[in-house]
Amino acid sequence: MLRVPKGWLMVVKMMIDWERTNELCAEIGSDGFAEIVELFLDEVEGVVRRLSKQPDPSRFEADLHFLKGGAWNLGFAAFGALCQDGEREAAGGRPDEVDAAKIVAAYYASKAEFMAGLAALGERDGHAA
Repeated sequence: MLRVPKGWLMVVKMMIDWERTNELCAEIGSDGFAEIVELFLDEVEGVVRRLSKQPDPSRFEADLHFLKGGAWNLGFAAFGALCQDGEREAAGGRPDEVDAAKIVAAYYASKAEFMAGLAALGERDGHAA
C-alpha cells in the first residue's frame, strides 16, 4: 500500500485509458482498429521526432493540438494531457515553457505500455495483437 503524508494530495494518472481504447475498438472493429493504430503511430511519430530533434516553438501550438487529439482518441491519456498543457502554454505566448523532451518521453513510454497491453490482450484472447 502506498502511503501519502497527511495533507498531501496524490494524483495518479493512468498512462493508457484502456476503457477508451476498448471503446474505440468496439466502435470500429478489430480490423479498423489495427488500421487506426498504424496510422496514429505513423503520423504521430513524425511530429514526435521533429519535437525531439528540431523543436520549433512557433509550431508547438499546432503540433501539440494535433498530437493531443490523436492521443486522446486512442487512449494515450498521460501523453494527451501533457500535449494539452503544452498547447495551452504555447497558445498563451509561453512556448519557452513547453517541455518538449518530457512530451517526447511520455509518448515513447505510452507507446511501450500500449503495445505491451495489446500484446497481452492478444495472448489472453488467443490471437495476435
